[in-house]
Amino acid sequence: MFDRLPPLQTLRAFEATGRLLSMTLAAEELHVTHGAVSRHIKTLENHLGVALFQRLTRRIVLTEAGAEFLLAVTRVLGELTKEAERLRAHDSVTRLKINSSVSFANKWLAPRLHRLKARHPELDVHLEVTDKYVDLNEGEADVAIRYGSGRYPRVLAERILEETVTPVCTPAYWEAKGEARAGRPSVESLKRCTLLHEDGMLANWEQWLALAGIKGIRSDRGSAYSHGSMAIEAAIRGEGVALGRSVIVADDIAAGRLVAPFPDICLKSERGHDLVYRIGSRDDPKVCALRDWLADEIRIFLGQGG
Repeated sequence: MFDRLPPLQTLRAFEATGRLLSMTLAAEELHVTHGAVSRHIKTLENHLGVALFQRLTRRIVLTEAGAEFLLAVTRVLGELTKEAERLRAHDSVTRLKINSSVSFANKWLAPRLHRLKARHPELDVHLEVTDKYVDLNEGEADVAIRYGSGRYPRVLAERILEETVTPVCTPAYWEAKGEARAGRPSVESLKRCTLLHEDGMLANWEQWLALAGIKGIRSDRGSAYSHGSMAIEAAIRGEGVALGRSVIVADDIAAGRLVAPFPDICLKSERGHDLVYRIGSRDDPKVCALRDWLADEIRIFLGQGG
């Protein structure tokens, strides 16, 4: 009998559209195009043989049949979600799956993660590293640490670390390329340096050079990398000067692998690091364990000048 059920993706598109009364907002929530939502709704209407929405000039409204069906779909999807959460919790009581952006994982989280495992030996910690969107509501991870604006659909987020950016390079590179005026490093030295870039970074070289009041330097010259950690590794190899994000470069500066010639000229980053989790899981023991551990680690990190 289940072969007569509508496809699940059509029901999700209908539920979101019916709740928001907007295909545009539904598409944003589901991370699909407006056209995809429209096609799913049309497929569902053809499958059922009834119109679910009335298309007006600037808006849509539910038909009587659509309103009744929305109640049923919302109830069923809610029950399925609740049961999936119950099974997921039953099968993964001790597994904590963390999704993290690449640079943050490589440069900050992974080197500290052994202390979380030592504090909570009952947890099997799984770290997945990617900059791609992961759907926490689909169980792709328990929590995510995102580098973003702080606003993410259908989840809760807490800002855990802000960032600034400033140039960084190896001590040897700066000794060879830098110069001092009145006993202080000169920003004019950057004219002789190779600039290293992180693609897509809004707090970029153009913005930093403007803040520093430097003219006559092409901000777009030099090598570019898809991840900030790759630009930093290039700087550590002595290939040039990278615009380092404060959280990402802190350990390398502390270890002497990098120096920041202009620590007082820091550009505020347009984004920060957020702890993201599903609505309703704020008091989950695993989420609480990670949140408390992160708070302690960040307190130590910031207290060390990071």
